Amino acid sequence: MERIRQNGASVRTFLAVLGCAMFAPGLVLAQAGAGDGEWSHWAGDAGATRYSALDQIDADNVADLEVAWRWKTVNFGATPENYYRVTPLYADGVLYATAGNRRAAVAIDPGTGETLWTYRLDEGERGRNAPRGNSGRGVGYWQSGAEKRVILLTPGYHMVSLDAESGVPDPAFGDEGIVDLKLGLGRDIDLVNARIGSSSPPVIVGDVIIVGAALPQGGRPPTKEMPPGHVRGFDARTGEHLWTFHTIPQPGEPGHESWEGESWAFTGNAAVWTPFTADLELGYVYLPVEAGTGDYYGGHRPGNNLYSQSLVCVDARTGEVVWHYQTVHHGIWDFDPPAAPILMDITVEGLDIKAVAQVTKQSFTYVFDRVTGEPVWPIEERPVPAGDVPGEWYAPTQPFPTLPVPFDLQGATEADLIDFTPELRAEALEVAKKLTLGPLFTPPSVIEEDGNQGTLVTPGSLGGANWPGAAFDPETQQLFVGSATWPSVIGLVNDPESSNMRYIVGRPRGVGGPQGLPLIKPPWGRITALDMKTGQKQWAIANDDTPAFVADHPALDGVDLPRTGRPSRAGLLATRTLLFAGTGGGTMSAEVTGLLRAHDKATGEIVAELELPSHQTGVPMTYMHGGRQYLVVAVAGRGVPGELVALALPN
Repeated sequence: MERIRQNGASVRTFLAVLGCAMFAPGLVLAQAGAGDGEWSHWAGDAGATRYSALDQIDADNVADLEVAWRWKTVNFGATPENYYRVTPLYADGVLYATAGNRRAAVAIDPGTGETLWTYRLDEGERGRNAPRGNSGRGVGYWQSGAEKRVILLTPGYHMVSLDAESGVPDPAFGDEGIVDLKLGLGRDIDLVNARIGSSSPPVIVGDVIIVGAALPQGGRPPTKEMPPGHVRGFDARTGEHLWTFHTIPQPGEPGHESWEGESWAFTGNAAVWTPFTADLELGYVYLPVEAGTGDYYGGHRPGNNLYSQSLVCVDARTGEVVWHYQTVHHGIWDFDPPAAPILMDITVEGLDIKAVAQVTKQSFTYVFDRVTGEPVWPIEERPVPAGDVPGEWYAPTQPFPTLPVPFDLQGATEADLIDFTPELRAEALEVAKKLTLGPLFTPPSVIEEDGNQGTLVTPGSLGGANWPGAAFDPETQQLFVGSATWPSVIGLVNDPESSNMRYIVGRPRGVGGPQGLPLIKPPWGRITALDMKTGQKQWAIANDDTPAFVADHPALDGVDLPRTGRPSRAGLLATRTLLFAGTGGGTMSAEVTGLLRAHDKATGEIVAELELPSHQTGVPMTYMHGGRQYLVVAVAGRGVPGELVALALPN
């Protein structure tokens, strides 16, 4: 298996030696969150901590926050966007964001919400064929002396360098400010129709822009031959292509042999679709790589498939691999590492460790020394069940971190089915009779007519952690994770009219329980605080109130319900004083719960609830401008086109 040494004693011995060599008494934290009141990276700092030391807003006054301004996207694009996932940047006194299905870049006055400039590239048919035709998650920012650039990745997979003051493309960059990212992937692909793009901003280390990719979701790929999601580095001044990291190793490269049957030559995906992370001091980039084509059937790509579903550390200057760890061997569950890895300086058993933590869909947190790749706590290879899907290749073991403890439900048994009443319990058991239940890594199954309807995969593809990621407090060494307790039914079918793959998903991914209620017990969404000094859970709470369709259900009349939460993605922001969490739009119902909650970091207790126009859809951020601390969050929902809402204390 592709893994680093996992013997606990050897890890501790190595870390002790490393600690003596690298960490002196009075260590100054390298990862201290967003500094100087700015927010110049997608997740605050290049280490994706989502932490700011700003403390003007605290537990005593947070309830007094009011809307300072609202910036609306309704006129960006031919149709309004109802899932607006951007997190703005705040750099050198200006906010930068994206908007609309054609993904315009915008500059906004951070004190008033006034639009300063906009830029949009008309990509025509190529843009209409993009796999991620939306506003994306934001932009990148580069500055060297007086030169300031906003880096936009378009839906049709162009990279544009814009003058940060004017929004005009930089003529010295690429072809009049534009680099075509569909070129140079190592395969000839159709520049108009090939479905590869990006919805996440690039990461910039020094003068190198590092770019990932995104392809269509892989449950029902039309073909097993897809573009590869290689990661590339470009010169920030000229747009010159500097290097390519092959996420699917080519002949002669380490890991090539793990793509058996020449599958490396035609398999695609294995991209970095989510935001990723950099250590600016080391010059390293940390890449969470997704699975190869397709998400739930890997019979066309036998082998462990390095570097799919791995955390890979590469040198930002050269693209060379420094270390890697595969979190899922031969993935067939859509367990992509879904979020930006978080860099953190932690103290474990008296040792100061420069760490990187990857939260996952399967509700694990993999934690490594970010310099060497050594696990901070032992990771065990444990046997997992094999399936019986014809032609599939099954990995005999999977890696299980011993710490930190899982932050959400893993696997599904009859004990996990709802039991609000005996009648509902009996109905839930009847539903489960046609599903395959089992522990984490129970493989997908083939749908049988009038028989098995698939495997209840828990967490499902939308469960556990996802792209909003987590937040880390460097002062308390707490990791806050938002997660969804939401299973998927994965039933495979042979459908030659839809795909040349032997098997694809043949039914919706969600699963319904008795009388329209969820099948699995609550909580259905959680916020968990992990103590990163010990790997233990400090507290866990439901992420929201009980949905009205559950609370008012006639079958639950007289039942004393707990606070259930909902399977939504709570966007988290940690400050010196508070933890902020939004109520993301979930898959349960269209019910709007537009709230931004402030929590006590030590206990999870709700300190204040702030009303928003709709669901939180982007991840909150904060900055200081004109002596005033602002919180900004993107919201959207059914009937509410995307907008940015800025909150601040009264003047």
